[in-house]
This record gives sequence, C-alpha cells and structure tokens, in this order.
Amino acid sequence: MKKAIRWFNASPPRILLLGFSFIIFIGALLLTLPIATVSREPMSFIDALFTATSATCVTGLVLFDTGSYFSTFGHWVILLLIQIGGIGFMTMATLFALILRRRISLKERLILQESLNQGSIEGLVRLVRKVIFYALALESVGAILFTMRFALDMPIGRAIYHGVFHSISIFNNAGFDLSGDFRSFSKYSSDLYINLVSMMLIILGGFGFIVLADLFGVRKKMNFSLHTKVVLSVSAALIFFGAVIIFIFEFTNGRSIGDEGFGQKVLMSFFQSVTTRSGGVATVDVSELRQATQFFIIILMFIGASPGSTGGGIKTTTFAVLVGAVLAMIRGKEDVVLFRLRLAQERVYKAVTVTLFCIGIVMLGTMILATTENAAFLKILFEATSAFGTVGLSMGLTANLTVAGKLTIIFLMFIGRLGPLTLTYALGPKPGRVLYRHAEGKIIIG
Repeated sequence: MKKAIRWFNASPPRILLLGFSFIIFIGALLLTLPIATVSREPMSFIDALFTATSATCVTGLVLFDTGSYFSTFGHWVILLLIQIGGIGFMTMATLFALILRRRISLKERLILQESLNQGSIEGLVRLVRKVIFYALALESVGAILFTMRFALDMPIGRAIYHGVFHSISIFNNAGFDLSGDFRSFSKYSSDLYINLVSMMLIILGGFGFIVLADLFGVRKKMNFSLHTKVVLSVSAALIFFGAVIIFIFEFTNGRSIGDEGFGQKVLMSFFQSVTTRSGGVATVDVSELRQATQFFIIILMFIGASPGSTGGGIKTTTFAVLVGAVLAMIRGKEDVVLFRLRLAQERVYKAVTVTLFCIGIVMLGTMILATTENAAFLKILFEATSAFGTVGLSMGLTANLTVAGKLTIIFLMFIGRLGPLTLTYALGPKPGRVLYRHAEGKIIIG
C-alpha cells in the first residue's frame, strides 16, 4: 500500500502518465454514452477507448467516420479531448489555477517542465500564458478563415461549426474531420484557399510553442535561439524535399495526382508532405499511392513534428542532431556543430537513445500487428508508424482491426504522445547516485 502511494506521489513523468490516462478514461466513458452517437446506440468500451486515445493523443486514426457516426455531443467530447491533449493537460490545469489566482507550486512547475519539454523551470508560467494565447489566437483565426470558405457550401451555422472543429483539430495536428465517408479533405484537393489555411495551421502547430513564442516575440529579426533555427530549417527542408519526392513518384499515378494539372500536382504534393508532419488530414487516398511513396511517407511520419508541439515522431531536432553527428563523424570531427554552436555530448546521446527507442517501439508494434491482422506488411508498418507518430494517416487498416490490433494501436498512440523517454522515466526505478566509473574499453565499430 505504501509503495502504491509513493508511486502516485512520485515524479513528474509518472504524474503525466497518470494524467493522460485519466483524461483518456473519462473521455472513453463519455463516448460510450448513447447521446454520443447519431444512432443513440452506445459504443463498445474498447472502441470508445480507441477513439478517446486517438483524440487525446492528437492522432486522428478512427474506427468510425467522425462526421456521420458521432452526434454533436460526441463531436464536442472529441474536440475537448483534442484541445486538452494538444496543448497538454498540465497547461490547461495551470490556466485554471491562474484564473483562480492560485499560486503554482514547485512540484507543479516541475510537471510543467516535463510536459513542455523545457530545460529549466525558469519562466514556465509566462510560457504557459503564451502557449494558451498563441493556441487560442491561431485557432480563432483558422476558425474564421475556414468558416468564410465553408459558408459557400453550407448554411452559416453549420459553416461556423465545421470551421471551429476543423481549426482546432488541424492546428493540434489531430486529423479528425467532419467531411463524412472517411473522405478527409479530398473534396477540397483543388481548393487553394482550404489547402493554404490547412497547411498554415499544421505547420504552426507542428513548430512547437517555444518556437511560436520566439517567432512572435520581440526578438530582432533573425536573432532566434538555436532551437528555433534548427526547427525552422529542418521543417522547411523536410516539407520541400518531401513534396519534391512525392511529386516525382506520383507524377504519372492516375489514382492519386497523375490526372491533375501541373499546378494541382504541385499543390497536392506539398499538402501531402505537410500533413506527414503529424497533420493527419489528406487530399488524396493514401492507399492509392505507389508503394515507394507510402514508404517515404513512413519515414516522414517517423521524423514527425518538433519538440513542445502538438505533433509526434522522434522530432525534427532529434533528426537534425543525428544528421549532424553523422556529418561530424564523416569529417573526422569530435563535436556536433549546428549554426556555429557546439552541442553537448549529452544531447547527441539523447538523440540516439530516443531514435533507437522509437525504432524498437514501432518494430514491436508492427510485429504484433503482423501477427494479429491479416494485411500486407507495408500497410501494417504504415499504420503502426502513423499511430506512433500521432499522424493519423491510414491505408484503411484501422477500421478493420481486431481487438488485439486496437489495443496495440492504442499503446502506440499513447507512447507516441507521451514520449518514450517520459514513459521509461515514469515506469522505471529512480536512478541512484553514480559512485564509480568502469575502466575504459575498446571495440571495433563498422
């Protein structure tokens, strides 16, 4: 009993683990209510748990079409879970504490530090205020822009409803939509306005709130932090080269973009590249893409968005550090240097650790799904990576998952949102003080 009490009163990673689990459980209970579905027939708990996990972990993988299956009540439950999961439940809790003028304790600041992936607790409350302001401001702008376009296709009340839902969902990189029939945004594949608004929200949501605070702050032009410079440069490179590769691979594929005009092909290629940043909405049927494109998208989904953002994956900064380490090794240099600044060895070790952890988790999930599901291997790998990267793109496997498959995807989505290292710190024993170091040994590498 005492051990259980100590576990609940323990470290910030454990509190984050419990917090997300509690929110998902409450969301699942709400979605099992008859009022949550159009048919007024309650969902099974496993299906409700899957949907609640997908919403809270801002993934977007769905068993049922969100627009036609869930009622207005169900939509608002999903939207609330997306909002809490996107900016973090500790951020929301801090918001209420600030409204009630309650002092933020040291322990709560430590949990916030873990939640926002910060190096120190200095200025955390100010950062939370900025996180909430930027999130609500960008979501409001997105809602207005979406509503103006949707009003041309539907009554103004419904246009506002769709505008608010899609703005929150897309900014938080959740991928849920109300289009119906699992169509996502394929109806608007040639609509430049919808494409640009959606890409703007996905990119800004994927940058991370630390970068947004840097971009919209009072800093002089180009006087950004190293973190911001790395995130902006790597994100731009991945989006551009991703669009180029997709454009080349799919140029003659009539089932995707092959029959479209040149400008439309460019637009659809860029949108598909952007949405792999953990966006989850799509203007083409992913299952109709060529296998080379699908595998390339798996790589982009695995890299994911940036730290402190609403997206998942190993993160753009981790990818940058790995590339920097490889280049340093090739050049025979000891230090990893980015933008003329040397990185501590600890950062390189952490990047390698995170990447290997993530590869191991995706491999484990893929092997389990390959055992439980009757589907092609590439489709299984795609679904597992999409779940872990909290992307939400699907080749059609999710709707036909077995119970074991649903539990596996739930596990992948949860770890992808929480982070593998946070989960390890939460479940593992507290490290003790190092009393000695072993003698140095040598092994042959390569």
